[in-house]
Amino acid sequence: MKKKRILIVASYSGSLIHFRGDFIKSLINHDFAVYTAAPNYSVEITQQLLNIGAKPIEFKLERTGLNPLNDLKSISELRYIIKTSKIDLVFPYTVKPVIFSSLAANQCKVPVISLITGLGFAFTGVTFKARILQRLNEFLYKQSIRKNKVIIFQNKDDYALFLDRKIISKKNKVCFVSGSGVDLNKYKVRINNNTSNVISFLLVARLIEEKGIQLYIEAAELLKQKYPDVEFHVIGEPDQSPSAIKLEKLNDLNNKNIIVYHGKQANIPEHLFKRDVFVLPTYYREGIPRSILEALSVGLPIITTESPGCKETVIKGKNGILIPPRNLEQLVCAMEFFIIHKEKIKEMGINSRKYAEERFDVNIINEDLLNIINSNLQLL
Repeated sequence: MKKKRILIVASYSGSLIHFRGDFIKSLINHDFAVYTAAPNYSVEITQQLLNIGAKPIEFKLERTGLNPLNDLKSISELRYIIKTSKIDLVFPYTVKPVIFSSLAANQCKVPVISLITGLGFAFTGVTFKARILQRLNEFLYKQSIRKNKVIIFQNKDDYALFLDRKIISKKNKVCFVSGSGVDLNKYKVRINNNTSNVISFLLVARLIEEKGIQLYIEAAELLKQKYPDVEFHVIGEPDQSPSAIKLEKLNDLNNKNIIVYHGKQANIPEHLFKRDVFVLPTYYREGIPRSILEALSVGLPIITTESPGCKETVIKGKNGILIPPRNLEQLVCAMEFFIIHKEKIKEMGINSRKYAEERFDVNIINEDLLNIINSNLQLL
C-alpha cells in the first residue's frame, strides 16, 4: 500500500527538530512519508532530518515583515513542492507557513491541517504598524484557512479570538492540543536537589519587549536592593524585532551584577536544572511556550502571566503564580514570595513535574495529533 505523503511547513528549519522532531518520528513510525519545507536549512538540521527518515526541501521565506512580491514567490514555491512531491496532506505551523501553505494547497486541491501555535506580535503590538499588520493578518487568515480540513489550536483564547474576528466560523472543524509537548525522559528532575541558600531565577526567551524581558530586568533591579545575593539569570539572544533588547544593555546589566546574562545556549535543560524558579512575564500571544514546558519538566515553579497560552501551564497555588501582564508590582511580589518562602520551591516544583507528566508529555500530544490526522485522512 502506498504511503501517504505529508508535508510539514515551518518558518524556521531548526524547529523541525527541536519542536517537531518527535512528531516527525512518530509519523514515520506510523508509515507516513514525511516531507519538510522550510527556509535556510543548516547542514546539521538537514542531516538530522535525513537521519530520522524525513525528506527536507528548502523554499524561500521571509519570517517577518511584508514584501508582497517575495510572499507571492513563497506561495508559488510551496505550490510547486506540493505538486511535484505529490503531497496528500499539508501540515503547517506558525503564521506565515499556515497562511501561505493554505493558499498554495487550496490551489492544488490538497487538504490542510493547520496548527496555530500562538498569534505573536501581530496580535499584541500596540503601535500603528502593529495594528495595520493585525488587520492584514486577519484578512489573510480569512482568505486561507477557512478551507482547512482541521484547524488545531493550542489554547481556547486563540480560538475565541478567531471566532470573534470572524476569521473562522463555528462550521470550521477545530481541535485542541496542549502545546508541542516535551520528551520527559530528556529532563533531569530538579526536585531531588536541596534548594541552596542563594535563590536564583531564570528567564529563557527571545529577547524582545513582548516576552517581558524589560519587566524582568526592572524587577531584578528592585529586588537586588533588598536581596543582593539573589540571582537573576537570562538566556536568549537579541532579536531582529524593533522591540528587541539591545545586547549592549544586557552586557551592561551583567557587568553591574543586576542579571547574569548567558547569551544563547544550546542545552537549556542543564541551565534549568541549576536554577530555582522559572519566570516568563510575557504579553506575547503565545501558543503554549516551549520554555515553560521545559521548566515544568525539570520541576521548577513557574511565574508567568494570565496571557493566552501561559495561564494553561500554571495551576494557581499548586505549581506557580500567575500575574497580570505588564504588571511590575505583581511580578516583584511573586518573585519575593519564593525568596521568603523557600520551602515552596520544592513543593511547587514537584507539582510542576506532575503537571508536565499529566498534560504535556510529547507522547500524549503526538498521539492526539496522529489521531486527528488519521481520522481526517480516512474521510478524504
